Amino acid sequence: MENGEIEGAADDGVPVPAPPNGRRYRPVGSSDRAVIQMTSMEPGSSSSTAVAAVSGITPQPPRNLTVDPSMQEDHTVSQGDSKLELFGFDSLVNILGLKSMTGEQIQAPSSPRDGEDVAITIGRPKETGPKFGTMMGVFVPCLQNILGIIYYIRFTWIVGMAGVWQSLVLVSFCGACTFLTGISLSAIATNGAMKGGGPYYLIGRALGPEVGVSIGLCFFLGNAVAGSMYVLGAVETFLDAVPSAGFFKESVTVVNNTLVNGTATASTATISTPSLHDLQVYGVIVTILLCFIVFGGVKIINKVAPAFLIPVLFSLLCIYLGVFIAPRHNAPKGITGLSITTFKDNWGSEYQRTNNAGVPDPNGSIYWDFNALVGLFFPAVTGIMAGSNRSASLKDTQRSIPIGTLSATLTTTAMYLFSVLLFGALATREELLTDRLLTATVAWPAPAVIYIGIILSTLGAALQSLTGAPRLLAAIANDDILPVLNYFKVSEGAEPHSATLFTAFICICCVVIGNLDLITPTITMFFLLCYAGVNLSCFLLDLLDAPSWRPRWKFHHWSLSLVGALLCVVIMFLISWSFTVVSLALASLIYYYVSLKGKAGDWGDGFKSAYFQLALRSLRSLGANQVHPKNWYPIPLIFCRPWGKLPENVPCHPKLADFANCMKRKGRGMSIFVSIIDGDYHELAEDAKTACRQLDTYIEYKRCEGVAEIIVAPSMSEGFRSIVQTMGLGNLKPNIIVMRYPEIWRRENLIQIPSTFVSIINDCIIANKAVVIVKGLDEWPNEYQRQYGTIDLYWIVRDGGLMLLLSQLLLTKETFESCKIQVFCIAEEDTDAEELKADVKKFLYDLRMHAEVIVVTMKSWEPHMESSSSGAPQDDSQEAYTSAQQRISTYLSEMKETAQREGHPLMEDGKQVVVNEQKIEKFLYTMFKLNSTILRYSRMAAVVLVSLPPPPLNHPAYFYMEYMDLLVENVPRMLIVRGYRRDVVTFFT
Repeated sequence: MENGEIEGAADDGVPVPAPPNGRRYRPVGSSDRAVIQMTSMEPGSSSSTAVAAVSGITPQPPRNLTVDPSMQEDHTVSQGDSKLELFGFDSLVNILGLKSMTGEQIQAPSSPRDGEDVAITIGRPKETGPKFGTMMGVFVPCLQNILGIIYYIRFTWIVGMAGVWQSLVLVSFCGACTFLTGISLSAIATNGAMKGGGPYYLIGRALGPEVGVSIGLCFFLGNAVAGSMYVLGAVETFLDAVPSAGFFKESVTVVNNTLVNGTATASTATISTPSLHDLQVYGVIVTILLCFIVFGGVKIINKVAPAFLIPVLFSLLCIYLGVFIAPRHNAPKGITGLSITTFKDNWGSEYQRTNNAGVPDPNGSIYWDFNALVGLFFPAVTGIMAGSNRSASLKDTQRSIPIGTLSATLTTTAMYLFSVLLFGALATREELLTDRLLTATVAWPAPAVIYIGIILSTLGAALQSLTGAPRLLAAIANDDILPVLNYFKVSEGAEPHSATLFTAFICICCVVIGNLDLITPTITMFFLLCYAGVNLSCFLLDLLDAPSWRPRWKFHHWSLSLVGALLCVVIMFLISWSFTVVSLALASLIYYYVSLKGKAGDWGDGFKSAYFQLALRSLRSLGANQVHPKNWYPIPLIFCRPWGKLPENVPCHPKLADFANCMKRKGRGMSIFVSIIDGDYHELAEDAKTACRQLDTYIEYKRCEGVAEIIVAPSMSEGFRSIVQTMGLGNLKPNIIVMRYPEIWRRENLIQIPSTFVSIINDCIIANKAVVIVKGLDEWPNEYQRQYGTIDLYWIVRDGGLMLLLSQLLLTKETFESCKIQVFCIAEEDTDAEELKADVKKFLYDLRMHAEVIVVTMKSWEPHMESSSSGAPQDDSQEAYTSAQQRISTYLSEMKETAQREGHPLMEDGKQVVVNEQKIEKFLYTMFKLNSTILRYSRMAAVVLVSLPPPPLNHPAYFYMEYMDLLVENVPRMLIVRGYRRDVVTFFT
């Protein structure tokens, strides 16, 4: 970089343009000190003074930089005293690079060229919304979501139905699932900077955008539906406490012949339940009121949260006090107080039928067992994601999420386990099953405290659900994966009002259903799906142990994540296999839709890391030995533009990709598309990158599995020689070189093509690569052009079965599936044709290949044979043969004249050549007879395959091109094939 000048920014922060004569630096002396305070950079902020401050440049510092006063003095020192100019701007504090690590979409700067101005900007941080710590940001939201309606109005009923010991198993089982998920969540959340979106952000960055969006949308639905469950629980409790508040007539349930301890007890009880219409009306009203609070933002919600949580904690204290002082003077007979006898009676389970209200009834429509109770209870332990859902509002996600989430999980699980023991010793089984609000009945000093606690706890949980769900949806929309979600995008720090309205709509629709027990299994499935995704993400990242996997949370292991994921799946199927299938089908449909319609998000997900690890292990397992023919796959290296004459905006011949697909069986295999740019690498490196991107886009457009590579080399021959030596890795190197036959060389008078063509073929032979040269590429059929007739093979030399394999691969494509294979064996006159035919048939039979075998004898060439053949009947090849003789004779005469005039041996392209005129005539005659044979038998063939003759050693390249031109004369579509001294097909199974 040349020495130049950077002008500082004015006081108003507007940078002054640098003069065109370059940049001028103030060298840093040994006594200089720089104290720089940098704030986070925002795109579009000014100015270039940050670079000036770091490298000792003289501009006046902006307000957000504190620079030592000595640095403001202007010193004039020679260029040689400068200590930082040699390294250029890339050696300075690269603020742009630091921004890119956090996921900001900022283009990385390249090394500046002469005359370019480079500015790194530092500005004041953008004002965002309030940030919260562990207690208010994670612990309280999680606690509010976990302590919900299930504990107050269903937990005692669950203890009565399952018994004490199965209730302990149930709580432990569900608590272990959420605790292991919390550990996995903690590990991923502490593995780097985390934006908004909570579990969606973690899963999407770990497993890819498709999995992230599919699970994220399901989790969003789960949160939205959970809000309706909490609202219904609050309304149901309110109507139970104040029956007169109902607008409609209450329903009355008469209970007869209740099963207690396995025996039928004749009793009659009248239990009132709220009307469905009352639940719907009040539920819609409450949902709307909660939405108004949510619209106020996270700051308002966090101010309101303690008002909801403190009465809940107080109500729990009242329940425990009531349990220890029970029974009181007005308590029902079923409440015995803490009693060992009652505890023993309730130890075992007593599963039975109930009606829709959960009241035991021998004729009830619902039969409860352990699996059904898992589905009913599991929503009581969900809510561990409430804190991570608000990750964008946290001060320190890497500290707050692990501590807050695991603390809330352990606290509530311990409380549930303790409550099982208390409730199991508190009341008889009949009381546990029939008193829907037993917690309110035993609470001290009055049931009203519990009613208030229930209502506030459920409303608080509903508030957290209605807060987290819209932010989750907005985070998915902001990633710009699905265009259909663009309506829910929000700017940074803004409230997701559109997403909140949509969440409220879903919540209201579920409230209208009105049945709590029908809603809870749906919520459970969506939450379990998300938990399984979190565990799977941690398992994959931990197992792969990628270099970027460095979580601060050390109390994790891939085995714990695997157990957590398996627990989630087991619980899903325990609850309901039908609901599980429906939820998985919904996630799969979203995944498929995102794969088709979504935009690519390159997040470096774990699946790509898994593919990389699998590729490395597979490559090592292949070893360095040759691949067995049973495992051999063609890996073609497609030479895209070997002879030019294509438009500049066309990166590859349009038919080369079609032909590459024909070389794969059922689309399996990989192709490497290569093009060479002539010139200097330093000057054309950027052009090569641009061309590589264009070629890669073309490959994807042609639906051809492959990769693109662009090489810059001084010449095509040198570039190809580098490619053939270095391309690939281990046994995954390309084994077939595919290129277009240079039909244009004579027509366009491209005199450099013969030497390049011969050089490429010789390089392939030396590198032990097979060669396939396509003649008539312009006429090669695409996937929609069905071909009929035959695929003719002119098998002249043993090539390891490559020609046979190519013909079989062609038959697997719809284009050639109607064709038949004919194998022409070229033999000399004295060969036993019938014996050769039998041997070839047996060979093809053993290879499981169906083909008709035809033996064609060809007269050996003898000196002066061309004079005796002059009187023979003329065919299509004769004129080409005569013209080739004349051109070779003329070219040879010119070479001899030049050599005689300059006094040196025969030379071509700076290399000495050897000319044996008799051998030239023999080669020409052989090609002439072979071409005549092909035209006689295969004029109507769909494609002709013929062996490629190697270039004669030290022969002029021009002569070899004449031989090849004579071979392909008048054949519309031909593949010229050369194997590589090893078998690619085998007899053995």
